[in-house]
Amino acid sequence: MIHHKRFILLLFLVLFSFPGIDAVKAQSTQMSTYCNPLNIDYTYMIYNAYQGISYRSGADPAVVKFRGEYYMFVTRSLGYWHSSDLLTWDFIKPEKWYFQGSNAPAASNYKDSILYVAGDPSGSMSILYTDNPKKGNWKAIPGILNNLQDPDLFIDDDGKAYMYWGSSNKFPIRAERLDKNNNFQPGDSTYNLFNLNMDKHGWERFGENNSDTTLGGYIEGAWMTKHDHTYYLQYAAPGTEFNVYGDGVYTSNNPLGPFVYAPNNPVSFKPGGFMNGAGHGSTVIGPQNEYWHFASGVVAVNVNWERRINMFPAAFDKDGLMYVNNYFGDYPHYAPSVAGRHGDFKGWMLLSYKKPVKASSHQMDYGPQNINDENIKTFWLADKNDQSQWIEIDLQKPAQVFAIQVNYADYKSGMYGRYPHLHHRYTIEGSIDGTNWVTLIDQSKNFKDVPNDYVELRAPRKVRYIRYNNIHVPTPNLAISGLRVFGIGSGKLPPKVAGFKVERLADKRDAMITWDKVTGAQGYNVLWGISPGRLYSSWMVYDKNMLDLKALNAHQPYYFSIEAFNENGVSERTGVTKIE
Repeated sequence: MIHHKRFILLLFLVLFSFPGIDAVKAQSTQMSTYCNPLNIDYTYMIYNAYQGISYRSGADPAVVKFRGEYYMFVTRSLGYWHSSDLLTWDFIKPEKWYFQGSNAPAASNYKDSILYVAGDPSGSMSILYTDNPKKGNWKAIPGILNNLQDPDLFIDDDGKAYMYWGSSNKFPIRAERLDKNNNFQPGDSTYNLFNLNMDKHGWERFGENNSDTTLGGYIEGAWMTKHDHTYYLQYAAPGTEFNVYGDGVYTSNNPLGPFVYAPNNPVSFKPGGFMNGAGHGSTVIGPQNEYWHFASGVVAVNVNWERRINMFPAAFDKDGLMYVNNYFGDYPHYAPSVAGRHGDFKGWMLLSYKKPVKASSHQMDYGPQNINDENIKTFWLADKNDQSQWIEIDLQKPAQVFAIQVNYADYKSGMYGRYPHLHHRYTIEGSIDGTNWVTLIDQSKNFKDVPNDYVELRAPRKVRYIRYNNIHVPTPNLAISGLRVFGIGSGKLPPKVAGFKVERLADKRDAMITWDKVTGAQGYNVLWGISPGRLYSSWMVYDKNMLDLKALNAHQPYYFSIEAFNENGVSERTGVTKIE
């Protein structure tokens, strides 16, 4: 009988681990990677309902650790999310909450005894608290704080409390000391801490690519992190709807300052690629005692405030400089629970970029080519949302596929608020010859709402063709902005980039960067920083061989390098180029 059980166990392991067994079990149940934007059940916004504009959004994430687990509070979401590992998130509908959802929320954990939240959309608010956020029986502290936009509540190790706030193209980030033992009543003094300095800080300038020279940027989204006895007050600029929305930081040895501007600002910056934007975030200590930075990414199709949540590894170097790793920031990275990797880039490349596509149908100008152009603002729109709809990508050469991400878009969805039992159902098949197909992902019985569904295959599969088969979407229209296929191609790495030049312009905030086009490259990563060993910032550039960079700090020397990449991997980097 014992031998019989061993045989059954062995047979089970073989059946469910052998790469040739496709069908139902092809996707992993416990992923070792994640991919931005985060795949959570974003809420449909209600405050544009009077205009008939329907879209889902998530922004301004406040993520805190409480009793060994994590809670994420997101603008206007009519609740919040819970996770044990920063990878899988479940929505909590609390017993009591803000009527319209919190706005740019603040969250603070006091010694794992009480969790505090602030963020009433009116700007005038009581502070909410609970010792059971999973239940959500929030109570309100009766004291009222007025005229606060984008609040951040920080409770120091000594129990003293502070409120930071500001969202303006005129007024600075401000702060008040609160009396925690007296219903968080504010003190008599308001501290003006710092404001934008666009004449010196190029990344704080308004507009796409920091190109607007007329309007002033916004300073907003304060978040305080204390690390090694230093206070790191983070802030966002220049506007949430732009690709250059990022986070900077000022430091001090006192929670009320004076604060000093960090020379490597912006510390969180993701202007290129599929998912742009890395601003108005929060920083939390995650698994393995490593820091993670959560931030807002921009969609801005239906309205400027259409956004998603991104997550990036963060750290502090030996000199105390805070930095966020946005490198290949919307490609697969190791999950937070993977020991010793701290969210490193996994090395799986994009196989689907601008490959030939065909579909069952499409409407107007929303053709199938929009599904793999690495632009979240464009999408394929099918004639119907039923089971007859499909879309197919020809990778042109067989490649090892490791993961696939399906990013749904909202087109005239007509939905507002939160709906029970939303779910997406589909299958994805792979083929070597376009005739014989195997199932790579089976979501035909999925009961979850997965608007940015990232699935890591149980085992890699060598295929040339990828086909998405629709079964069910919860929206009136089937629209997909990105069907992104990740893996390793069968060709060669691109060669090292030649002709790399960085010219600092008369306006020291700007640099014109050029290089020779590399045959066989999909794109390039331009990397820069304040020393050769601190190339903390990067900009992913597809197709072009130039970058007009307007994000520099005047009077700060910089060091630059560049690498090329394609579906097979990443080239050797160039040597470092210095500009004064």
